[in-house]
Amino acid sequence: MTGTASENLTDAEAAIELQRLAKRIAHHNRLYHAEDSPEISDADYDALVRRNNELEAAFPHLIRADSPNRLVGAAVESSPLAKVRHEQRMMSLDNGFSDEDIGEFVARVRRYLALPEGDVLAFTAEDKIDGLSLSLRYEQGVLVRAATRGDGEVGEDVTANVRTIGDIPERLAGGAVPDILEIRGEVYMSKADFAALNAAQEARGEKLFANPRNAAAGSLRQKDARVTAARPLRFLAHGWGVASAVPGATQHEVMQAIAAMGVPVSPLLVRVETLDELLAHYREIERRRADLPYDIDGVVYKVDRLDWQARLGFVAKAPRWALAHKFPAERAETTLQAIDIQVGRTGKLTPVGRLTPVTVGGVVVSNVTLHNRDEIARLGVRPGDRVKVQRAGDVIPQVVENLTRDEVRDPYVFPDHCPECGSEAVAEEGEVDVRCTGGLICPAQQRERLKHFVSRAALDIDGLGEKTIAEFLDAGFIKLPGDIFRLKQHRSAILAREGWQEKSVDNLLASIEARRGADPGRFLFALGIRHVGSVTAKDLVKCFGSVEAVGEIGRRLAEGSIEATAEVTAIDGIGPAVAEALGDFFHEPHNAQLFDDLVAEVRPAAFVSTARETEWSGKTIVFTGKLETMSRDEAKAQAERLGAKAAGSVSAKTDLVVAGPGAGSKLKKAAELGVRVVDEAEWAAIMASA
Repeated sequence: MTGTASENLTDAEAAIELQRLAKRIAHHNRLYHAEDSPEISDADYDALVRRNNELEAAFPHLIRADSPNRLVGAAVESSPLAKVRHEQRMMSLDNGFSDEDIGEFVARVRRYLALPEGDVLAFTAEDKIDGLSLSLRYEQGVLVRAATRGDGEVGEDVTANVRTIGDIPERLAGGAVPDILEIRGEVYMSKADFAALNAAQEARGEKLFANPRNAAAGSLRQKDARVTAARPLRFLAHGWGVASAVPGATQHEVMQAIAAMGVPVSPLLVRVETLDELLAHYREIERRRADLPYDIDGVVYKVDRLDWQARLGFVAKAPRWALAHKFPAERAETTLQAIDIQVGRTGKLTPVGRLTPVTVGGVVVSNVTLHNRDEIARLGVRPGDRVKVQRAGDVIPQVVENLTRDEVRDPYVFPDHCPECGSEAVAEEGEVDVRCTGGLICPAQQRERLKHFVSRAALDIDGLGEKTIAEFLDAGFIKLPGDIFRLKQHRSAILAREGWQEKSVDNLLASIEARRGADPGRFLFALGIRHVGSVTAKDLVKCFGSVEAVGEIGRRLAEGSIEATAEVTAIDGIGPAVAEALGDFFHEPHNAQLFDDLVAEVRPAAFVSTARETEWSGKTIVFTGKLETMSRDEAKAQAERLGAKAAGSVSAKTDLVVAGPGAGSKLKKAAELGVRVVDEAEWAAIMASA
């Protein structure tokens, strides 16, 4: 990633770019670590991180609380597996990309330790497996728990699954095993096993894995350990965490001890004493890379002496005593034959380039991701172009250069309608992704959207799981949400299907009937409107009183009503993105029709306020400035208990402004409009007397 040189940026420009980088890096961390579906290469990810580091070094006063340098991996909130808090944080590694980077790393360690040039500074060097980080806790030599890294603080409990991996012993060997020893390493899948797994997936007509790392991660993070047992997973240890006694005084000694306990370690692990030896081992591993049975993306160096590691300590997310020396990307030239548009389950339109097959890094590549509309424009690619393809970090390949962009030819026109359903395809302001607005009527999104509609957080319809939805879709019983409430018309046909009995059918139909008077917030959330989560859905219904009223405001937004936009964005916690998403949804006639059809079937209840009647019932209150005696959420809850609405902006409809220190433009606006303003003490008195 390139950008304006840091010395030429103002504080404001740097702050904006740091905000964007934090958001983008967090997005890609989630895709890679939590969803096992990276959409950019390691090289592009590393470029984002390097740019962030450059700006943080130039503007240290602008370092954000959510800086990528303070975060490891990705949180596991959405995982179906139980969570495990690591007793000792699982860290990440800083990266080096050139011989100069490695030389600076060695020099930096020497400076920190104040070592004279003549003193030996030894390191271990080993290949960096491209797998899923895993922690194994042994007590009295017996495996008691296995957990993924997660965000470094909290991971997923995969103990049952790990017990199916042959490389991982249930009991450590030898007589010098510490009472407690946490061994850390990587779960991976060999190249040969990956190829065999994908061949089997293809034969069954199932989804192919993008690369061995994704296959290993997806196989390990299963709810059913039998799935993991059927997958050929391996393990290599590279370190340790909590230990009641560390079996050695150096990194190399401890790793040899772990190997003696029966846990595999890299056969390429060596101890070296000079920078030249480090780089020589790197070159040797790079030379052998294609012939190794597993994928690697670099070499890891660690200071050998453990007492020096302790002195060096850690920065925010990585040890000072270790560095990953990453391999450069592998590239080849070929022809871009076509650009196809794939529609994902969230409606995202992803362009995929179809190539004349070419071998890159020992793998035949015939497809590349083109990421999005902006990337196509940046590269200027069109079918027929000669392109340079990169396979970095062994993820989905990408085009890095268009070799024939100067040839006179019409540019590629990115579609503005969904190729699956014909709905408008739009990109929200500030976003690069183009998304289909068809939602539930789009075949590409239909199954996932219906799963969301009946999920526990939405309408919570028992008996309508993923398999049943797929079965009913294939049978033609359902297509849109309203069809779910007409399933009783198909009772006889369902009974005739394998696996269905009268009791199970009647239980399902009863569960559906029980949801006809759905909670309005759940109903609105179930529609899957972009940016309308469960909290926002409840806030919209609270403000407008009913689902039907939200539908009316949505239709006004679709017509471009400025007043409707002002009404929606005045709700505390709701901004322009929600207003735009509501308008986009109702702008599509089939969405409006779907909404009306569903309202007729479901008849969601009107919102019933639990607030008591007070003089503030129905009034609008704005909280501004830094509240010192309560959080913003607490203030909002207090207003709602009085029957009032907490708004985010001051307008002519505002009845009261509660101002803390630092209140700015909202206070000025209140003065212009003659709105009453009180401080926190006066607000507390209002609450006490109401």
